[in-house]
Amino acid sequence: MNDPESKLRSGLNKLHLDFDPLAVERLVEFIVLLNKWNRVYNLTSVRGLDSMLTAHLLDCLSVCAYVQGSQIADVGSGAGLPGIPLALYFSEKRFLLLDSSAKKTRFLRQVVSELELSNVEIEQTRIESYRPKRRVETVICRAFGSLVKFITSAGSLCQHSGQMLAMKGQYPVGELHDLPKGYDLVAVYKLDVPFMNAQRHLVEIVRL
Repeated sequence: MNDPESKLRSGLNKLHLDFDPLAVERLVEFIVLLNKWNRVYNLTSVRGLDSMLTAHLLDCLSVCAYVQGSQIADVGSGAGLPGIPLALYFSEKRFLLLDSSAKKTRFLRQVVSELELSNVEIEQTRIESYRPKRRVETVICRAFGSLVKFITSAGSLCQHSGQMLAMKGQYPVGELHDLPKGYDLVAVYKLDVPFMNAQRHLVEIVRL
């Protein structure tokens, strides 16, 4: 299946996600832009449209069923993962994408402009020093580091009773026993990402 849009539609069907045609086109535009910028700015180690479609788009979208609330922060967003794919699916939700890298936030602003994403805000900042105007209902990360680092760095962005979602590879056995005080484990979900053989999990934590 060499056509990226056809493979994407097949993957979305496997995830039981209903995207309108324009959103699917924008998802493809996003990875085309990422592939183009990646050649110069080295935004991700994943190379080529086909690999990016699986490892980035479908992987990020595999968490859609678990995202709650109307205000979501993607911390350490990097190349907009998972924030941009989620913002295209949840057009009614507001997304704040935070990253300290100038080249990555420059790319993200280009994406927001070209894809006309009115529900996405970009901030170039260190997570630890960012002071939000209001706390969000969900904080999500992908490849951010340990759960302890995620919570200590970004927990202040999350409102009380809000959720913190950490995308992981293998089941993070060793990380689940050292959560800081004031946070509880809700569940660890096994993710089935279409066309991917590697293990993927999502950790849900609640801020008390």
